[in-house]
Amino acid sequence: MTADGDGAPGPADPLEAAAEAAARAFRLLPAGPADTPAPDDRGHRVAGRINTDPDTVERDLLRLVLTLVELLRQVMERQALRRVDQGDLSEEDEERLGETLMVLHDRMAALCESHGLTLEDLNLDLGPLGPLLPPPG
Repeated sequence: MTADGDGAPGPADPLEAAAEAAARAFRLLPAGPADTPAPDDRGHRVAGRINTDPDTVERDLLRLVLTLVELLRQVMERQALRRVDQGDLSEEDEERLGETLMVLHDRMAALCESHGLTLEDLNLDLGPLGPLLPPPG
């Protein structure tokens, strides 16, 4: 166990720490009237409707997959920059890594363009948590 920001002991595993942070965040979010379905005539809660139009389902699924790929690409990019800053890589490795990251970015932009999306379209709004992806730059 390690201490977290408030001095209380926390898990040593980063995944456990992230899970605990998410659990704390969700406990803090109050459920509003719009979050719970209204009861029907028999007193049962009615589930919200899901739009299952084949055209929008396919596009939304593609958008979700590309969003996950972009998130992973950005995480890899940040990890690569961390390794460069730490001096773990040779100059040749840094060059190869930089070229690879540029190719990945270009391919993501091309995939988005071929499906009528932009990289900004992939930034899902997580409501009170804010956008999924950090701002560019």
